[in-house]
Amino acid sequence: MTLPDSIQAAGISISHDFAPGDLGELIHIHGVQNFADYGFNHVHEAYCAQIAIEFIFSPEKRRSQAWLAKREGKIVGSILIFERPNNQAQLRLLFVDRPVRGLGLGRWLVQESIRFCRSGGFNVVYLWTVQGLDRAISIYKSFGFLPVAEKTVEEWGKTSLEIRFDLNLA
Repeated sequence: MTLPDSIQAAGISISHDFAPGDLGELIHIHGVQNFADYGFNHVHEAYCAQIAIEFIFSPEKRRSQAWLAKREGKIVGSILIFERPNNQAQLRLLFVDRPVRGLGLGRWLVQESIRFCRSGGFNVVYLWTVQGLDRAISIYKSFGFLPVAEKTVEEWGKTSLEIRFDLNLA
């Protein structure tokens, strides 16, 4: 699938591979923006780093995929799909940096990751998110993700309600 005109016109391209410096930039924008937007502390930044590192060090990426949105060589957005047991995929690290929000990049990243999961033959794609991340949750719901579980957690400097959303692809 090609990038929509609005995203291309903003000078954004998509890479599926991490280049030197990409990990640091990805974690930096997650940490800074999620603190500004949601008050998540430095532990959240480490949590995001752990997810990206798990992806990079995974020896088998047959049905896992990264989409790293870049503008002028710098990371401005991301989404990762991890292959999980029982023919499931997990969506992780959806993010769009503040300067490029409003272009439809987040929606495109989710749509493209779902297309990838369908073409890969997964039965379910799921994600965990936190109540209050309204932009992301509205995108997930618009593609048919449904809430299936909740848990209260003490993480990232605050009490949050984590919600699992599933999209049945079978």
